[in-house]
Amino acid sequence: MNPADNHMTQADGESTGAGPRADAPQSHDTAPGPAADSARRRWWTLLAVSAAQLLVVLDGTIVNIALPSAQSALGMSDASRQWAVTAYALAFGGLLLIGGRVSGALGHRRTFLIGLTGFAAASALGGAAVSPEMLFGARALQGAFAALLAPAGLSLLTITFTGPGERGRAFGVFAAVGAAGSAVGLVAGGLLTEYAGWRWCLYVNVPVALLAVLGATFVPRDRPVRGEGRLDVAGALLSATGFAAIVYAFNEAQPLGWGSAKVLALLAGGVLLLAAFAAVEARAPRPLLPMRVLVRRARAGAFASITLLFVAMFGFYLFMSYYTQTALGYSPVEAGLTLIINAGAALVGATLVAGRLHGRVAPAALIVPGLLAAAAGMFLLTRLTSQSTDVFALYLVPALILTGLGLGCVLPPTASLATAGVAPHDVGAAAAAYNASQQLGAALGTALLNTVAASAAASYAASTAGAATTAASVHGYTTALTVAFVILLAAAGISGVLLRASRP
Repeated sequence: MNPADNHMTQADGESTGAGPRADAPQSHDTAPGPAADSARRRWWTLLAVSAAQLLVVLDGTIVNIALPSAQSALGMSDASRQWAVTAYALAFGGLLLIGGRVSGALGHRRTFLIGLTGFAAASALGGAAVSPEMLFGARALQGAFAALLAPAGLSLLTITFTGPGERGRAFGVFAAVGAAGSAVGLVAGGLLTEYAGWRWCLYVNVPVALLAVLGATFVPRDRPVRGEGRLDVAGALLSATGFAAIVYAFNEAQPLGWGSAKVLALLAGGVLLLAAFAAVEARAPRPLLPMRVLVRRARAGAFASITLLFVAMFGFYLFMSYYTQTALGYSPVEAGLTLIINAGAALVGATLVAGRLHGRVAPAALIVPGLLAAAAGMFLLTRLTSQSTDVFALYLVPALILTGLGLGCVLPPTASLATAGVAPHDVGAAAAAYNASQQLGAALGTALLNTVAASAAASYAASTAGAATTAASVHGYTTALTVAFVILLAAAGISGVLLRASRP
């Protein structure tokens, strides 16, 4: 065990210390002179990292709304259009662990600036695309730079905010931006596509990234981790190909079905590659993902919670978009605006609940109730039928509020637990693993729940002679949301077990 691993924080549930480490920067928000300047720089760090987090999450959904227009403009085939979304997901998910290692080796601030600049350039390239191949390549580049940006940003927050009070506020704001980003992406995608053109769904990243770069100039410099040796090439290749194979399998499961030979081969290959990665990392002198990052009980609970939450929530966003447009007749913009309720509730949960209670209550006291609140929202929607009346007030609004509050309460403590007490040279790896958990959950949730919905709708239509298409679709949605409800209940149970020993 590395001696640095002994500096565990209370959030990780394995320390008896009463306060932050002696070598950690302290909060002096009201102190004059250099101390006050240091405090201002810390909050500039939060603003820059939150803007970057918005970019990373936004681009997971904003292009979905613009895809039909982009397909028509660039002449994409139906078979190839998915690569506008898949290229980003594969590059982002497959390179996250490498991005975490690079962040430690180059310094988190420097990596953060490289990621922002590259992401802006790739976005401009995608907006100017004149062919499908150019757009797909730009999206892959966006994903690659996002894989640098995400772990570097979370690492900067971890090393900058150490006091329980300011750490809670910082992670609350960071998580709120992440929670709201997907819904904002749907709204922004609809508005930009309808009133400015699909290319602006990519161009809009450029000014946001440049503003984040400006804010990052105020971020205190950090020292790169020295003596890391050469890159763990075997681990890098195994992790990238294994993760990419699994994410691609999840994406292919939607059109081909889970029983497809291609999907099964990709899943089996991905699992084998990741098993080989774990074996290599256990023996490597300088591993890409040190196994000690994963074996802490509280950290494992954080990873499990966020993965299962994203499985359920990304299916939820998908079905809310489908249901409001196909069953209720909303326009894409109206459907996106409906999800603003969820984003607002997530902001409240992350800042006013989790942000204020961080450090005062055990992480489980936020994570488990948050998962149960999200489950309650899912359960409410399973009661929908094609003949349901007053849907907006009786079902949608309460469900959107409950799921948003749950998401907001879970994200800050899990992000904090994922990196709490990690040795300085492992912070980038822990941050990358946390982001990888989110990506894996999002990819699995979208594919798994969409497949469940499609199968249930087909079975309903076949067994109910003369059933309307809308009735079959709604049955499919409620069946999939029932699965999401069960997943969230299981997540609450698992988290309760793994986090029961963790303390404020």
